[in-house]
Amino acid sequence: MKIKFCGAAEGVTGSCHLLTTDKHKILLDCGQYQGGKAQDEMNFMPFPFSVNDIEAVVLSHAHIDHCGRLPLLVKRGYDGPIYATKATADLLQVMLRDSAYIHEKEAEWKNKKADRLGRKHVDPLYTIEDAEAALKLVVPVLYNQLIELNDEMRVVFNDAGHILGSGIIEIWAKEGDGENKIVFSGDLGMTDRPIIEDPTIIKKADYVIMESTYGSRNHPENSDSISKLLDIVEETTKRGGSVIIPSFAVGRTQELIYEFNKFFQEGGRAKKILEDVLVYVDSPMANMATEVFRNNAQVFDDETKDFILKGDNPLDFPNLRFTRSTQDSMALNGNKTPKVIISASGMCEAGRIRHHLKHGLWDSRNSIVFVGYQAEGTLGRRIVEGAEEVSIMGETIKVQAQVHNLEGFSGHADQNGLLDWISGFQVAPKQVFLVHGEEESKRVLGKLIEDKLGYKVQVIEGISEFELEKDEVHQLSHEDSIPLADKEEVKDLRKQLEEISSDLQIILKNVDDTMSSDISAKKANDINNYAQELKNVALNLGASVALVDRRSDEELFSGPQH
Repeated sequence: MKIKFCGAAEGVTGSCHLLTTDKHKILLDCGQYQGGKAQDEMNFMPFPFSVNDIEAVVLSHAHIDHCGRLPLLVKRGYDGPIYATKATADLLQVMLRDSAYIHEKEAEWKNKKADRLGRKHVDPLYTIEDAEAALKLVVPVLYNQLIELNDEMRVVFNDAGHILGSGIIEIWAKEGDGENKIVFSGDLGMTDRPIIEDPTIIKKADYVIMESTYGSRNHPENSDSISKLLDIVEETTKRGGSVIIPSFAVGRTQELIYEFNKFFQEGGRAKKILEDVLVYVDSPMANMATEVFRNNAQVFDDETKDFILKGDNPLDFPNLRFTRSTQDSMALNGNKTPKVIISASGMCEAGRIRHHLKHGLWDSRNSIVFVGYQAEGTLGRRIVEGAEEVSIMGETIKVQAQVHNLEGFSGHADQNGLLDWISGFQVAPKQVFLVHGEEESKRVLGKLIEDKLGYKVQVIEGISEFELEKDEVHQLSHEDSIPLADKEEVKDLRKQLEEISSDLQIILKNVDDTMSSDISAKKANDINNYAQELKNVALNLGASVALVDRRSDEELFSGPQH
């Protein structure tokens, strides 16, 4: 039997793992890379396997970094089943359509730029039609239901406690006279969190594929973050500002609604602080996802079910408002009344949150509150790490709002939670493969697992394939996640950069020539806007050149390893 790690091998996005027996091949997740231009480019690369050989996809949950390339898989020829829990299947209806819409709009925007620059048009990663085709292949299943994938492989989904419908997947795979059990953790959640159940403890496995997002650190207590959030709302609104919360549309947004509902239910100081403050959820996808949550109460935890039985809707409260139209969203930035705005995307890479940051980051009265993981290369990561200014939609914005990072709200298990989960196995697995984490997180967690539990750990780096033979694991191959590129692409990008540089020189000369003469405000503004546009194009092209240069370096390949 073989395992090939095809994504989430050098970071926390692009989850994708291939299991191969002598007769069958299945895929665990098919996620999208997220973070920046380099990661976006990786989504367009060929899959490191033959799409036509895949018989089934088993999906851990509905976050885009785990499901976001399913429409691309279908676009490139896949037509088999996609197994997911019922709640995940419901969320996919929202997530994949929204993702396709974003890709279509991004391609449309790039092509408008291309027309002005005389460049070739680009195609979207996939279209809404591709997303609809993928959704037709989804097979909803229940937790704890045994699914026969084929004559050699069976799977069971267990609750991962990460988001609604998230699964820890147990796979039994026969090969020859033997059978191996592989456990794929998906993304693990924290214990004692609202709405959803705690992660299921699995007792037996031969091999474990485990996430390591927070493998190197622990979260503050969730109760501390909840209390801090209330303090931030109070302090911000008193000084006349608004609280802007970048939040993942699925999971984190619903948890925030739940906590605000509890503030109102508890009364006292919390209700007094919030009674005149409206809380807006400004994300069409989050609005639809919240409806999916409301329609899947059967998988809520006992506390949330108790709320419902008492007649309370845990995902609603008096001052909650859902914006519907673009005009409603725009009006929030024109209205200076102190408020709370919860908006996607959680890493600030797309969606309405970018508009709110553009209008709110510069104002020292406001607060920006992060409640989830910020991947490398994202706008959210730059803000959290203390950037003094950032570029948003072509404008440089000075960061003067107060920035808070409430990691207690994270939907990912922290180091202690990860260790607790992996400690639940009654017999040591033959091998633990660590994925879905940045390098330090994987290495720190791996050493802790080895030292505390004595398990064998393999930290995955790059696209790697391993053969599982009796009690031994052999690495068959390894390569960087970014393959070699045609050097003509480098030449073309460099040529574009030279042309942009030449245009910028002309702009600068025009500015110098007009410094001593009177020009209209409109003319000066036009010059400034055009210069800024050229600057942004140059930055994007520079990132592409760096990416292609990196791809073209043959030293990235270490070659086969045995």
